[in-house]
Amino acid sequence: MLNERKIRLMTQLAIYEKKDGREDLKLARYYKGDYARFQAWKTAVAITIGYILLLAVAAIYKLEYLIDNAFVIDYPALGRKILGIYIVILAVYFISALLCYSLKYASSRKRLARYFRMLRKLNHIYLVEDGVVKEEDE
Repeated sequence: MLNERKIRLMTQLAIYEKKDGREDLKLARYYKGDYARFQAWKTAVAITIGYILLLAVAAIYKLEYLIDNAFVIDYPALGRKILGIYIVILAVYFISALLCYSLKYASSRKRLARYFRMLRKLNHIYLVEDGVVKEEDE
């Protein structure tokens, strides 16, 4: 005879494994702080590369002006302005990444906890079917 509770649990487990399970199990390898910092540093590297590329495009776009005014431009002030903008952008994205990835990790842990509870219930059903434990031991 088919056990509907077991089928329902197995279906829920399969859906979770297909949908969120793979990524959640990857996240489970890390501590929360390690995962959030690692992702934030990856974001910082990407922001740095993007900012450098943006500066290169802007320099190429304004190349004629830069060449014509090469001796008039205040390079230290320009450098401070570029560095200041970079630091602000980097700080905003770094902090945002830390917060977002911390929240992502926390929600992943909640889903994993629910997943493991369902696995324990399924294991208990199998033990009851095999006669190892009684129904009321749940």
